[in-house]
Amino acid sequence: MKAQVGDRLVVAGTRVGDSERIGVVTEIRHDDGSPPYRVRWEDGHEALVYPGPDARVIPHAPADA
Repeated sequence: MKAQVGDRLVVAGTRVGDSERIGVVTEIRHDDGSPPYRVRWEDGHEALVYPGPDARVIPHAPADA
């Protein structure tokens, strides 16, 4: 998994009926874009995240695209 600042991290719910968690990558710790990432979640809190197999990265689309 690779990410850049501004990409969205989407983590699937762990139980049936759980919604996805969506956050924005605000910091990467490695030049190659590998985890961990600092993520600001939709509820406003931030966390250092080591994404598992239930997560995916959605690349940030530039404003002029």
